[in-house]
Amino acid sequence: MQILVVDDKQIILDSLDELLTTHGYLVDTACNGLAASEKLQNSGYDLFIVDHLMPVMNGIQLTKQIRQHDIYAHTPVIFMTTQGKSLVESLGDSQLFSTIIDKPIDEENLLKSINALLTSNTRCQSL
Repeated sequence: MQILVVDDKQIILDSLDELLTTHGYLVDTACNGLAASEKLQNSGYDLFIVDHLMPVMNGIQLTKQIRQHDIYAHTPVIFMTTQGKSLVESLGDSQLFSTIIDKPIDEENLLKSINALLTSNTRCQSL
């Protein structure tokens, strides 16, 4: 399973890369939404983990771009935020995300969310 992690904090990218790789996932990272957007053209991802507030292109803008690609229209997106789930839900774009998690990240809950999303994603089941 290929996961793209997008966050402007290198420490977050490194920790999630290590966590997910340890659990058998293939991980690609991007430091902002624009860098991630460019990677969409070159690889097939099974799941996205996207930070909310980033320079250049924020997580909402990136997720809208992800959803515009036919291949990714139903690919799970885990949205990370320091602003609180209720704020993100009130923005009106929460339907873009498969789940919203608060930062700092609870690694156990993140892994449970990933497992649940990937097992219910038909694209992943066919791999």
